[in-house]
Amino acid sequence: MKVIGVIFFFTLLMIPFVGAQTPEEHKKIEEIRAKRDRGEQLTPEDRAFVQRMTALRNQQGGGGQNPQRAAQIAEWAKTHPPRESTGLIPLNDLAKGAYKGEQGGLYPGGSNVPPPEHSRAGLKMANEIVPRNADGQPSPDGKIGLMSVGVSNTTMEFRVFQKMAAEDKALNPRLAVVDGAQPGQAADQAADPQSRYWQVADQRMSETGVTNKQVQALWIKETYPLYDSQLPFPAEAKKLQAWLVDILHTTKERFPNLKIAYLSSRIYAGYAATPANPEPFAYEFGFSEKWVIADQIAGRPELNYDQARGPVRAPWVAWGPYMWADGLKARKDGLTWLRDDLGNDGMHPSRQGCEKVAKMLLEFLKTDPTSKPWFLQQQRPNAQQLEERRRQYVKEHPPQPSVGLIPIR
Repeated sequence: MKVIGVIFFFTLLMIPFVGAQTPEEHKKIEEIRAKRDRGEQLTPEDRAFVQRMTALRNQQGGGGQNPQRAAQIAEWAKTHPPRESTGLIPLNDLAKGAYKGEQGGLYPGGSNVPPPEHSRAGLKMANEIVPRNADGQPSPDGKIGLMSVGVSNTTMEFRVFQKMAAEDKALNPRLAVVDGAQPGQAADQAADPQSRYWQVADQRMSETGVTNKQVQALWIKETYPLYDSQLPFPAEAKKLQAWLVDILHTTKERFPNLKIAYLSSRIYAGYAATPANPEPFAYEFGFSEKWVIADQIAGRPELNYDQARGPVRAPWVAWGPYMWADGLKARKDGLTWLRDDLGNDGMHPSRQGCEKVAKMLLEFLKTDPTSKPWFLQQQRPNAQQLEERRRQYVKEHPPQPSVGLIPIR
C-alpha cells in the first residue's frame, strides 16, 4: 500500500500543475520534485499539497486535457463576477428571521445556543472522553484522538490548526490530532464506508500512531461540487444533510469510542471563479448542519447517541465554529471574509484564510464547555488554591449546631 502511494504521488508530480499560480506554490512544487529526485519519502503535508494542486488542476480543466470543461468554467466566470457581498444574512445574525421559509439561528427556535438538555448531554459525553490505549481501554498513558472529516478546504485549514495546536502548551498532552480531510473527496465519499476516503484516513491515523478505538471527537466541515445546479432551495441542502447523517453513521461504526462531533459549514464563496460550490450554496449548506443537529435534539432514532434510548447510531453533535459571513459585510461579531482570505480560485482559502479558520477552531475548542474537559490540560490545584476553596466552602456552608435529622435507632 505504501509503495503504491509513493508511486501515485510521484506520478502526479510528473504532471504540470495548472493549479499552482503563486510563486510560493511553484516553489513548493519544485521542492517536492527535488525530494522525488533524491528518492526521499514525502511527508503527509507534501502529499496533501500535491492532492490539493491536482484537484485544483482538474477543476481548472486539467491543463488542456479537458478543454471543454475549461471553456465552461471560463464562461461561468464571465457571467458570475466576484462579489464582495451577497446580501445574505449569516444564520447566527438571522436568528428568528427566515431565509426562504427556513428560520435562522444555529439551533431550534432561532437560538444560537443549544437547549439546556442537549448541553447537559454534551457535557456528559465530554466527561467520557479520556486517554485510551490502542485497544480503546482508559489509560493515563493513552491518547485522545481528534480527527477532521471534510474536503480540500478542510484539510488546508486543519493542517494549520494542527501546527497551532502542537505549539499550544495549554492543550492536553494526551491529545492526538489527525487530519482525515482530503482534497477531491466530497461528502458522498466520506459517507461511503467502503470508499477510498477511509483507506487514506486509516493511513494517516497509522502515521500519527492513532487507532480507531482512540478517536473520540470529530470536526466535520463538508460540502460537495454542484456545477451550476438548477434545483431550488432546499433540495441541495437536504442532499448534504442526508450525507452528513451517513457520515455520522459511518464514523460511529468505525470509531466505537466516538463521543462528540462538531459541525461547521463553508466560509464565504462569493469570490469563487469556478462553479464547483459558489454562493448561495455555501451559505445554504449551513442549514444542512443546522437540520442534522435539530433532528438529534428532536430525538430522531437515526441520530441517537444515548444507550438508554435505544441503539446508538451517532455521536452527540453540535455546532463547532460557524464561519460564514457575507464577504466584506461584517457579522455582528465582526467577522468578515476579505478577498485576500481566499486563493486565486476564490474557493480555496489562502494561507491567511487558513490561519483565520484555524484560530476560530482553536478558540472554540479551548472555550466550549463540551471540549474544555478533554482538549485542555487539566491543572492540579496548588496548596494555595486548595486553601482558598476550603475557605470559600466554609463561608458558604457555616457550621450548624443541628441539621434537624432524626437518628436511626
